[in-house]
Amino acid sequence: MFKMGQLAVYPAHGVGVIESVEERRIGEQLHKFYIMRILENEMIIMIPVANAESVGLRPVISARNVRDVYAILQDREVVIENQTWNRRYRDYMKKIKTGSVFEVAEVLRDLFLLRLDKDLSFGERKMLDTARNLLVKEISIAKKASEDTVAAELESFFVA
Repeated sequence: MFKMGQLAVYPAHGVGVIESVEERRIGEQLHKFYIMRILENEMIIMIPVANAESVGLRPVISARNVRDVYAILQDREVVIENQTWNRRYRDYMKKIKTGSVFEVAEVLRDLFLLRLDKDLSFGERKMLDTARNLLVKEISIAKKASEDTVAAELESFFVA
Protein backbone atom coordinates (compact mmCIF):
# COMPACT_ATOMS: atom_id res chain seq x y z
CA MET A 1 0.00 0.00 0.00
CA PHE A 2 1.42 3.34 -1.05
CA LYS A 3 0.91 6.41 1.11
CA MET A 4 0.23 10.00 0.24
CA GLY A 5 3.45 11.78 -0.70
CA GLN A 6 5.30 8.55 -1.50
CA LEU A 7 7.25 8.26 -4.75
CA ALA A 8 6.43 5.33 -7.01
CA VAL A 9 7.15 4.21 -10.56
CA TYR A 10 4.38 3.66 -13.09
CA PRO A 11 5.46 1.57 -16.12
CA ALA A 12 6.39 3.55 -19.25
CA HIS A 13 5.58 6.87 -17.52
CA GLY A 14 8.23 6.95 -14.84
CA VAL A 15 8.41 8.31 -11.32
CA GLY A 16 5.42 10.00 -9.79
CA VAL A 17 4.16 11.04 -6.41
CA ILE A 18 1.05 9.62 -4.80
CA GLU A 19 -1.02 12.77 -4.33
CA SER A 20 -3.89 11.05 -2.54
CA VAL A 21 -5.82 7.84 -2.03
CA GLU A 22 -9.48 8.41 -2.87
CA GLU A 23 -12.66 6.40 -2.93
CA ARG A 24 -14.83 6.69 -6.01
CA ARG A 25 -18.18 5.11 -6.71
CA ILE A 26 -18.33 3.13 -9.93
CA GLY A 27 -21.78 1.75 -10.46
CA GLU A 28 -22.90 0.36 -7.14
CA GLN A 29 -19.42 -0.25 -5.72
CA LEU A 30 -16.88 1.93 -3.96
CA HIS A 31 -13.31 1.57 -5.23
CA LYS A 32 -10.07 3.00 -3.85
CA PHE A 33 -7.70 4.76 -6.26
CA TYR A 34 -4.20 6.13 -6.02
CA ILE A 35 -4.09 9.59 -7.55
CA MET A 36 -0.57 9.87 -8.92
CA ARG A 37 1.17 12.85 -10.52
CA ILE A 38 3.99 11.93 -12.90
CA LEU A 39 7.01 14.14 -12.15
CA GLU A 40 8.23 14.37 -15.74
CA ASN A 41 5.11 15.93 -17.25
CA GLU A 42 2.65 16.60 -14.39
CA MET A 43 0.19 14.06 -15.84
CA ILE A 44 -2.37 12.76 -13.33
CA ILE A 45 -3.11 9.02 -13.30
CA MET A 46 -5.81 7.20 -11.33
CA ILE A 47 -4.72 3.68 -10.42
CA PRO A 48 -7.14 1.27 -8.75
CA VAL A 49 -5.51 0.21 -5.47
CA ALA A 50 -6.67 -3.38 -6.07
CA ASN A 51 -4.85 -3.44 -9.45
CA ALA A 52 -1.72 -1.50 -8.48
CA GLU A 53 0.54 -4.55 -8.42
CA SER A 54 -0.84 -6.07 -11.64
CA VAL A 55 -0.32 -2.83 -13.60
CA GLY A 56 3.27 -2.69 -12.35
CA LEU A 57 3.16 0.19 -9.87
CA ARG A 58 6.24 -0.21 -7.71
CA PRO A 59 8.49 1.72 -5.32
CA VAL A 60 11.56 3.57 -6.60
CA ILE A 61 14.65 1.35 -6.61
CA SER A 62 17.08 1.51 -3.73
CA ALA A 63 20.56 2.98 -4.02
CA ARG A 64 21.90 -0.60 -3.85
CA ASN A 65 19.95 -1.54 -6.99
CA VAL A 66 21.60 1.29 -8.92
CA ARG A 67 24.81 -0.79 -9.06
CA ASP A 68 22.86 -3.60 -10.75
CA VAL A 69 21.42 -1.16 -13.30
CA TYR A 70 24.91 0.20 -14.00
CA ALA A 71 26.23 -3.35 -14.45
CA ILE A 72 23.57 -3.96 -17.12
CA LEU A 73 24.48 -0.73 -18.88
CA GLN A 74 28.19 -1.60 -18.87
CA ASP A 75 27.72 -5.19 -20.08
CA ARG A 76 29.15 -5.53 -23.59
CA GLU A 77 28.76 -9.32 -23.80
CA VAL A 78 25.35 -8.97 -25.45
CA VAL A 79 24.28 -10.00 -28.90
CA ILE A 80 21.76 -7.70 -30.52
CA GLU A 81 19.66 -9.78 -32.84
CA ASN A 82 19.63 -8.77 -36.47
CA GLN A 83 15.95 -8.04 -36.97
CA THR A 84 13.92 -5.33 -38.63
CA TRP A 85 13.65 -2.03 -36.80
CA ASN A 86 9.90 -2.37 -36.26
CA ARG A 87 10.24 -5.84 -34.73
CA ARG A 88 13.03 -4.57 -32.48
CA TYR A 89 10.87 -1.55 -31.58
CA ARG A 90 7.98 -3.81 -30.51
CA ASP A 91 10.29 -5.99 -28.40
CA TYR A 92 11.85 -2.98 -26.70
CA MET A 93 8.45 -1.37 -26.10
CA LYS A 94 7.32 -4.53 -24.30
CA LYS A 95 10.35 -4.25 -22.02
CA ILE A 96 9.67 -0.60 -21.25
CA LYS A 97 6.02 -1.36 -20.47
CA THR A 98 7.01 -3.96 -17.86
CA GLY A 99 8.13 -1.10 -15.65
CA SER A 100 11.26 -3.00 -14.63
CA VAL A 101 14.20 -0.64 -14.27
CA PHE A 102 16.45 -3.52 -15.34
CA GLU A 103 14.52 -4.09 -18.59
CA VAL A 104 14.59 -0.36 -19.32
CA ALA A 105 18.38 -0.43 -18.75
CA GLU A 106 18.67 -3.28 -21.28
CA VAL A 107 16.74 -1.24 -23.85
CA LEU A 108 18.97 1.80 -23.30
CA ARG A 109 22.15 -0.27 -23.54
CA ASP A 110 21.02 -2.15 -26.65
CA LEU A 111 19.95 1.00 -28.48
CA PHE A 112 23.17 2.82 -27.57
CA LEU A 113 25.22 -0.12 -28.86
CA LEU A 114 23.09 -0.44 -31.98
CA ARG A 115 23.60 3.27 -32.64
CA LEU A 116 27.34 2.64 -32.89
CA ASP A 117 26.76 0.27 -35.84
CA LYS A 118 23.97 1.98 -37.74
CA ASP A 119 21.53 4.84 -37.78
CA LEU A 120 18.52 4.32 -35.56
CA SER A 121 15.02 4.78 -36.94
CA PHE A 122 13.01 7.75 -35.68
CA GLY A 123 11.03 5.45 -33.36
CA GLU A 124 14.20 3.90 -31.98
CA ARG A 125 15.75 7.32 -31.33
CA LYS A 126 12.60 8.38 -29.51
CA MET A 127 12.64 5.14 -27.50
CA LEU A 128 16.31 5.69 -26.61
CA ASP A 129 15.37 9.11 -25.23
CA THR A 130 12.42 7.64 -23.34
CA ALA A 131 14.55 4.89 -21.76
CA ARG A 132 17.25 7.42 -20.85
CA ASN A 133 14.72 9.80 -19.28
CA LEU A 134 13.04 7.02 -17.28
CA LEU A 135 16.39 5.84 -15.91
CA VAL A 136 17.79 9.29 -15.20
CA LYS A 137 14.73 10.31 -13.17
CA GLU A 138 14.58 7.12 -11.10
CA ILE A 139 18.33 6.79 -10.52
CA SER A 140 18.67 10.45 -9.54
CA ILE A 141 15.99 9.92 -6.88
CA ALA A 142 17.53 6.63 -5.69
CA LYS A 143 21.01 8.17 -5.43
CA LYS A 144 19.80 11.56 -4.23
CA ALA A 145 21.83 13.10 -7.06
CA SER A 146 21.02 15.68 -9.70
CA GLU A 147 19.54 14.50 -12.98
CA ASP A 148 22.44 16.16 -14.84
CA THR A 149 24.96 14.15 -12.82
CA VAL A 150 23.13 10.88 -13.49
CA ALA A 151 22.69 11.69 -17.20
CA ALA A 152 26.46 12.32 -17.46
CA GLU A 153 27.18 9.00 -15.70
CA LEU A 154 24.92 7.12 -18.13
CA GLU A 155 26.50 8.83 -21.14
CA SER A 156 29.97 7.95 -19.85
CA PHE A 157 29.16 4.24 -20.11
CA PHE A 158 28.80 4.56 -23.88
CA VAL A 159 31.73 6.73 -24.93
CA ALA A 160 34.43 4.85 -26.73
